[in-house]
Amino acid sequence: MMTILTKCNLCPRQCNVDRLNGDLGFCLSNDKIIISRAALHLWEEPCISGTTGSGTVFFSNCNLKCVFCQNHCISQEGLGLEVSVERLSHIFLELQDKGAHNINLVTPTHYVPQIAEALKIAKSKGLSLPILYNSNGYDSIETIKTLEGYIDVYLPDLKYFNPKYSLKYSKASDYFEKASLAINEMYNQVGKPIFDESGIIKKGVIIRHLMIPGLLFDSKKIVDYIYKTFGDNVYISIMNQYTPMFKASEYPEINKPLKAAHYDALIDYALEIGVTKAFIQEVGTDSKEFVPDFEKFTGI
Repeated sequence: MMTILTKCNLCPRQCNVDRLNGDLGFCLSNDKIIISRAALHLWEEPCISGTTGSGTVFFSNCNLKCVFCQNHCISQEGLGLEVSVERLSHIFLELQDKGAHNINLVTPTHYVPQIAEALKIAKSKGLSLPILYNSNGYDSIETIKTLEGYIDVYLPDLKYFNPKYSLKYSKASDYFEKASLAINEMYNQVGKPIFDESGIIKKGVIIRHLMIPGLLFDSKKIVDYIYKTFGDNVYISIMNQYTPMFKASEYPEINKPLKAAHYDALIDYALEIGVTKAFIQEVGTDSKEFVPDFEKFTGI
């Protein structure tokens, strides 16, 4: 799979650069794996974090440029440490040994070939946990197809419906078009959610949607699309944790917390159209306290 990097088209950006030769595309990644954190994480959905935590590996760099990104120091500023494919495979096994319920690959799109190799090695040495693909949703359907058999649970974002917002806030006018196609392929691969006896998800799709201030109508379109497309065969995670960070100060309309009344209105709308498989968040999640300290390079 590594030869894909000679003309990298892993994501919808279609940069076509030779990353094996050190060239950089939109995500600013070459052939080296950069990660910023690997640790047990307790702040995912309950069916992911469980009691002991999700074995999360945060990958550095990103193929979106979200102006409000909470993890901007790793996604857009490149903070992290280089690891080999072999070392990444060991990290997966170490997280399993620590009691992780799963291996949670956070922002993995631009490292898919390396991750696949690391998973092969780890599984040959006893890795048996479910593998989660936790992405921003801006994935190529062709890349997702190469992951069949590697991924058990897909955890994509579906951030925007209207292209004017995805262009303005994430520099991707075709976001919904590409993300919806990729998510369809994800569902085709893993199907309906399956949980173990303790409620931990073993297979399936959870689609996350982070509400952004002022975009209630756009959020309703997203929820409507998900339910009309998948019904109760996927879970929707409707998130209120938006925190104005990074470059949000340059956009007055989103440089503020989300209104609780708007979030409640979105939840009410989801209930009205028939959504029953969903996760919602309590008040108080919009805090910088929930953003990991990436400066510590935990577990690498």
